[in-house]
Amino acid sequence: MKQKGTILSIKGQIVEVAFLDEPPQRHDLYVMENDTSAVLEVYTSASATSVYCLALMPTEHLYKGATVINTKQTLAIPIGQQVLGRAMNVFGEPIDGKEAFNFDEHFSIFADQTAVTDVAVPKEILETGIKIVDFFTPLLRGGKIGLFGGAGVGKTVLLTEIIHNIGSREKGSHVSVFSGIGERSREGQELLESLEQTGVLPSVTLVYGEMSRNPAIRFRTGFAGTALAEYFRDKEKKNVLFFVDNMYRFAQAGYELGTLMSQIPSEGGYPPTLASDMADMHERLYSTSENVVTTFETVYVPADDITDPGVQAVLPYLDARVVLSRWIYQEGRFPAIDTLSSNSSALNPALIGERHYKTYLATQRLLKESVNLERIASLIGESELSQENQTVFKRAQIIKNYMTQRFVTASGKKEDTSSYVPLANTIEDVEAILAGKYDHIPPEAFRNIQTLADLDHLQKHESDETKHA
Repeated sequence: MKQKGTILSIKGQIVEVAFLDEPPQRHDLYVMENDTSAVLEVYTSASATSVYCLALMPTEHLYKGATVINTKQTLAIPIGQQVLGRAMNVFGEPIDGKEAFNFDEHFSIFADQTAVTDVAVPKEILETGIKIVDFFTPLLRGGKIGLFGGAGVGKTVLLTEIIHNIGSREKGSHVSVFSGIGERSREGQELLESLEQTGVLPSVTLVYGEMSRNPAIRFRTGFAGTALAEYFRDKEKKNVLFFVDNMYRFAQAGYELGTLMSQIPSEGGYPPTLASDMADMHERLYSTSENVVTTFETVYVPADDITDPGVQAVLPYLDARVVLSRWIYQEGRFPAIDTLSSNSSALNPALIGERHYKTYLATQRLLKESVNLERIASLIGESELSQENQTVFKRAQIIKNYMTQRFVTASGKKEDTSSYVPLANTIEDVEAILAGKYDHIPPEAFRNIQTLADLDHLQKHESDETKHA
């Protein structure tokens, strides 16, 4: 017997439905009796006899008093090898212009609530090939890393390069899942083209809920990506790289929906469910003894205020935090990462090794000393510093410039196939800089080189040209 309901009210994407018999389960889908394309997802209780539903489509065809039928199904997406190399929306519909998916194999975007007993603690370092990330904020394989920054400082570009670098090297052992939440359609198209051009796309599946889509779609896109990551981890027994762009938009979508349901807001105007919404998604992204899920997520920082509650809600789930700075971006150093504000739980000699740890501490000490020296130099000039302070100041400038890096995915040149720098090379180069072996070279010469070997080769070439002249 069909369970029916009646629409009581429509507020934006929130529809209140009165159930006529037994109450529906959370996440059940209602469809209109005379239009099955009008889909409503049961979200929460509104009263003893009604529920709030998320309208997962435009609400123009909905009206008060309309009859809806409970399908007793939840949102599901297609699964299997067919989704690799493809882009879809939260309904499992292709958005890449290719053939439709076979829905005989599908997977609910909501996890079952069975107890989790097989959770592995990450202990192995996963290299990204990006010098400044691997050296200052090393990532644990199976951990979670957040890329924080305001608008236009390079979060998506950095994430795209990480996808390329790790995807290229781990193609056989990893599957990548990308969840685009509330970002621009243009950026999604550019990412798809970049992955296809660099040959990484066949091992990646992408789910998009663009900025132009309604908040209910954006809110559920994160769960759709999470479900795909779970499927490849548990069913296909694959290691998974899970990428989210942008986690703040997930919180923002919940904010919009909470406002429409007249929920009493918590700090900053966010809904009282902000913490549980973040938990519902992040706590599904764990690693097992057989397979790991490594998560990379960008987090937009509104007004460059990292204390915003929507930003802070993400922090408890992260193993590493990379903060991108607008000041560094304006100085022209890319990636524009503030190493003094970034950190990682992997910065432990037992995990990264004694050599890396000692070099990291020495480098951070040098960079912290240079902060005060920069203020003094900007007032009275670098030449007024003591000889010792001039050395510290210059080495800090060299290290900052050395940590800049050209990205393949941002170059637009098909002949550029790799920007990967092994961590061992980075540690060796930083040790040489700290030892003063390159004090005689202007700091500007270190910008956008891969390793010091490139600089040595360039200097030798210039020297040969000078002798020939």
